[in-house]
Amino acid sequence: MEATTKEREVLLEVKDLDVTFRNGRKCVEAVKKANFKIFKGETFALVGESGSGKTTIGRAIIRLNQTAGGEILFKGKRINCKLSKSEAHDLVREMQMIFQDPAASLNERATIDYCVGEGLDNFHLYADREERRQKIDTVLDAVGLLPEHKTRYPHEFSGGQRQRIGIARAIVMEPDLIIADEPISALDVSIRAQVLNLLNKFQKERGLTYLFIAHDLSVVRYFSDRIAVIHKGVIVEVAETEELFAYPLHPYTRSLLQSVPIPDPRIEKAKTVISYRPTEPDPSEEYHLREIVDGHFVYCSSKEVESFRQRHEKGAKEREEVLAQIKARFAESQN
Repeated sequence: MEATTKEREVLLEVKDLDVTFRNGRKCVEAVKKANFKIFKGETFALVGESGSGKTTIGRAIIRLNQTAGGEILFKGKRINCKLSKSEAHDLVREMQMIFQDPAASLNERATIDYCVGEGLDNFHLYADREERRQKIDTVLDAVGLLPEHKTRYPHEFSGGQRQRIGIARAIVMEPDLIIADEPISALDVSIRAQVLNLLNKFQKERGLTYLFIAHDLSVVRYFSDRIAVIHKGVIVEVAETEELFAYPLHPYTRSLLQSVPIPDPRIEKAKTVISYRPTEPDPSEEYHLREIVDGHFVYCSSKEVESFRQRHEKGAKEREEVLAQIKARFAESQN
């Protein structure tokens, strides 16, 4: 997959990534030939239903899952291979993960001071104890917690507060890339916007890059710059956020977007249900991500490219017609 858009600095690149799990003699291909790039400073979202391989890719990038094939390049250097102690040491500091379950990801027997400052201790990222204290106090304040919270334990906090602690633990390391594995799925709706705004704030202030793993498309639309849609371990579509929502091309993407509920019951009742029924691939054809329009990739064969381009053109015309109707109605209302 090669982008024809304006050149940007690639922070992370995944090439033909395969992840396989073994259960005795049985092998399960969790991820198959995944390809995507994450540019420095952007939020790249990985979207799909439960069990599609989103978290598996995230854990493979951070080296918690072994890979069966392909390459993971971070700052141009392959990292899914044997690294020296110093290389692995640097990688852990430059890449952090916010886990999905804020309760399970924190040590219940450790104070918040230890949970947040453990990375600082392991990597000796302070000159003295006073600098360590200042760094922890600063990052706790940034996520809306108080210095006196340092002496408490994780079970004394709410789910939203625990997730803030997880964010603080990642941020305090000053990484270049943060893998956020469904960081708001375990939170109340009232807390989700606060956490997303917090992540946005840190991205603007510190130039962070996010791999945002989620299944809630409404959240992804608000938070991400580009989206990759994954189905049963295969990335089927990659595009900029608004492009994907305006012109979903792959049948699975269309069915996924159509499943998002609309708060107007009249529109919701009138919706046409799009059910995704995958067809058997042609064994004589080679399937991979192909560029349909600039920056918009779809997993298909060479024979299907033209049909997807025609679908995009048709969608663009329909969108123009709808916008023209809206403008006409607005003009009439003003007269």
